[in-house]
Amino acid sequence: MSNLQLRVISAVVLAIVALGLTWLGGLPFRLLCAAMAAMIFYEWTRMARPAAADGLGFLPEALMVIFVGALIAGLSAFWLLPLVVILVAIAAATAGIRKIGQWDAGGLAYACVSGLSLALLRDGDHSGLIAILFLFAVVWATDIFAYFVGRAVGGPKLAPSISPGKTRSGALGGAVGGVVAGLLLAAFAGAANLALLGLVALVLSVVAQAGDLFESWVKRRHDRKDSGVLIPGHGGIMDRVDGLVAAALALYVIGWILVGADHPAQGLFPI
Repeated sequence: MSNLQLRVISAVVLAIVALGLTWLGGLPFRLLCAAMAAMIFYEWTRMARPAAADGLGFLPEALMVIFVGALIAGLSAFWLLPLVVILVAIAAATAGIRKIGQWDAGGLAYACVSGLSLALLRDGDHSGLIAILFLFAVVWATDIFAYFVGRAVGGPKLAPSISPGKTRSGALGGAVGGVVAGLLLAAFAGAANLALLGLVALVLSVVAQAGDLFESWVKRRHDRKDSGVLIPGHGGIMDRVDGLVAAALALYVIGWILVGADHPAQGLFPI
């Protein structure tokens, strides 16, 4: 089986699982978010932590377990947000004292915010379901259109020192595709504020591509081609969700600004 076939099969399986758990919401979706956050942290530390980092013990992992437990327990943003700040502060302080594992705090923040944003966006209502589907539509369309437009049109590179394969034409094509896909999903869901959602889709598409570049930079910084080997044809979890988690944070922040931290999706998709 070719690498392309593996990529397609893996992508389809992951999409089916993600959509199924998104539809269920509640505890099943929080379990997905918790598992994703834990795997992101695992891959981050395996990339960034030096081989001789035994002095850290299991403290960073223990902090991650605390967050995973809080997320699965269904704690609200009122508790989750300060908890993440405290956990990251402990990781940073420990790394500063021991002079080892300096990247762990960043990895913990990246993983926790990724899981938290998705979980709080989904919440347990119809608005949350539409918000996550909107997010998926924008990010997945951005990836697909960026790939095919970039290959078809080519042209100047977007960030050659970070990701040599990405082109400006692909980035533009991805943004257009993401906006169109987001508006189609929003219109199908019966949303009335399409002008606002079109602007939000554009922001999410740009942020998703920035998230992809950020993960590429982290890998290059640590001389890695892939974040892991968990997903056949795709590498690791971080390789697959880098743009998604960045866009999820952006969408969460937008919803937070509109209506608050606990039910952010209702600001964009009111019931």
